[in-house]
Amino acid sequence: MGRALYGPGGFFTGEHGGPADHFRTSVHASPLFAGALLRVITQVDQALGQPEKLQVVDVGAGRGELLAALHALAQGNKRFQFTGVEVASRPEGLPADIAWRHDMPMDLIGVLLATGWLDNVPLDVAEVDEQGRIRRVLVDPATGLESLGGEIDAADRFWIARWWPWAGLGDRIEVGWPRDLAWANAVSSVRRGAALTVDYGHVRGSRPPLGTLTGFRGGRQLPPVPDGMSDLTAHVALDAVAGAAGVPYRMISQRQALKALGIDGARPPLDLARTDPAAYLRALATSSSAAELIDPDGLGGHWWLLHEVGIELHGTI
Repeated sequence: MGRALYGPGGFFTGEHGGPADHFRTSVHASPLFAGALLRVITQVDQALGQPEKLQVVDVGAGRGELLAALHALAQGNKRFQFTGVEVASRPEGLPADIAWRHDMPMDLIGVLLATGWLDNVPLDVAEVDEQGRIRRVLVDPATGLESLGGEIDAADRFWIARWWPWAGLGDRIEVGWPRDLAWANAVSSVRRGAALTVDYGHVRGSRPPLGTLTGFRGGRQLPPVPDGMSDLTAHVALDAVAGAAGVPYRMISQRQALKALGIDGARPPLDLARTDPAAYLRALATSSSAAELIDPDGLGGHWWLLHEVGIELHGTI
């Protein structure tokens, strides 16, 4: 999975286009999403006492779409310093004052964002065989054919015992400790401020018995063949990730978060159609995109995991 996504010629490092060419995320669905995140950033800025410089770092920045949207919405606020962290090269057309790097900055004062990053952090998949042994799932990169390898190691057993302990015969386990470690390291880069990850996932009691690992290419869901041609993604064990950071947190659905931030998807009043048809159509389009963002069976079912580091937010979420 790591080589297929991030190795030479991998999905995120090769010439396969940006993520928006293959799957739809909240960032691509509507500018309302960036507007909601800017409100969170503003809350953090106020909690920090509006420092001389406020860093906004987007981990797994893709082609910089979210940063470009936030930069535009900030309307030239020179105190806000935007940085993308991504294995891929800097995308063309990104505003010059948005920084781009391959490693995580340290001692961050501001906001760390990760939207749709953790689901692409590579992990191993295990399966319970007929003898009750938990064995690693192996995949032929050329054909996608699967087989069972050896039993899992001690680190995997420790994680499973705590976070996925009830797997039975034939069940699959997506061993999530690499995501826990990745997020804990990311959060540790924040000296004061907040860290927010937005992703699809599950918690104890709702782990999927057959796993979630899948592929995407060109807007189509495909078998997860690690050939570098498709995105490989698996839902995140969000409660495990939250606990690993060692920092107080809040975890709610995207639907709850966005509604708290003023995005409710309500249709405009019909009276507006009679008095100002053009305004009604604009409001209707906004309502439609908001509804997509908060749909509980779609993007609204994603999780928001927010950590406060050295501050206490008194905003709406």
